[in-house]
Amino acid sequence: MKRASKQWIGLLPLFLIAALFLFIPLIFMFISSFQLDVSGEFSFDNYIQAITNPYYYQAFGNSALIALVSSILGIIGALLFSYALIGLSDKVQEKLTLFSNLAANFAGIPLAFGFIIILGNSGLLKLLFPVLNRFDLYTWKGLVLTYVYFQIPLATLFIYPVMRKVKKEWQESAEMLGASTFYYLRKVVFPFLVPTISGTFAILFANGMGTYETAYALVSSNVGLITTRIASLVAGDVYAKPNVGSALSVLFVLSMVLVIFISQYSMKKFRKDLA
Repeated sequence: MKRASKQWIGLLPLFLIAALFLFIPLIFMFISSFQLDVSGEFSFDNYIQAITNPYYYQAFGNSALIALVSSILGIIGALLFSYALIGLSDKVQEKLTLFSNLAANFAGIPLAFGFIIILGNSGLLKLLFPVLNRFDLYTWKGLVLTYVYFQIPLATLFIYPVMRKVKKEWQESAEMLGASTFYYLRKVVFPFLVPTISGTFAILFANGMGTYETAYALVSSNVGLITTRIASLVAGDVYAKPNVGSALSVLFVLSMVLVIFISQYSMKKFRKDLA
């Protein structure tokens, strides 16, 4: 008991940091979402504005669309990249996974600046290949391309270790029993990867929805996103409405919880159907 109590004491700094920067702000944000900006009275007006104002709910739709497309492309790219990694030597795999770790954390202003240099209006690739002038980096398509850059490495960090556990003996046994390669992938490999793919999708979707710096640096307010809308409401000089921003933040958190729940429920149902 004394040893266990000492271990809990070592976790106190973690609990303190979580309380100061996560739980306490969430509580104040939740309370603020039900208060009017002027009087501070209890009201649902902030949520009504967040749901009925097209300026806000369209931002939810844009963020969800970009997060969905970038997450799907990220998982597909990670599956292909992980499959290619397995066929390489251990040293090369180690170096490429290290690069994936670095690329997954390379986001924000530096990433946006790098894409502007390469694919901006006067970007390097557009100067070398004029056909790329049709592509506009400062639209939702440009955001998807930018997001995919860090979504693929992030998904690789989750999918690659699980894919390495797929044994060659499984395919040999399936072939001995007369199973085709497609049947083996559909009935053995894919069900084995489904839990990881489902959890990875939830992480990628949340990552895509919550990205702020990269989106703000590329499109600012040209493409309405929920993160930029919340930032303008909380820290704006002219149209600051922190209480409405708190309501949007609460709805944003609830949407993330809903996505995780749907992902886990779909995974369990899919595994039951396979069984």
